[in-house]
Amino acid sequence: MAEKNEAVNINVLIAERLYPLKVLKSDEEKVHSAVKLVNEKIKEYQTLYDGKDKQDYMAMCLLNFAVEHENLQNAQEENNRLMDEKMTELEEVLSGAAK
Repeated sequence: MAEKNEAVNINVLIAERLYPLKVLKSDEEKVHSAVKLVNEKIKEYQTLYDGKDKQDYMAMCLLNFAVEHENLQNAQEENNRLMDEKMTELEEVLSGAAK
């Protein structure tokens, strides 16, 4: 049985093209899930924008995921900033109570 941190070879099909990959065994399920998500997004774009080639659909998909990534990063940064503010407030309350 393969260890979780052992690399395994897999083949994934994206936009009807086969790609051989080497991934960690622990990431294999995530990779397959991501491939499914990418293919679903490509099919969505094929429905919305008929007549483009696969490269166009893949570029649209990539851009969509990049924007989602940026939005998540911005949200995480805002959450971190708010958490820092709350921690500072809590420290001030606790230091005031200790006096």
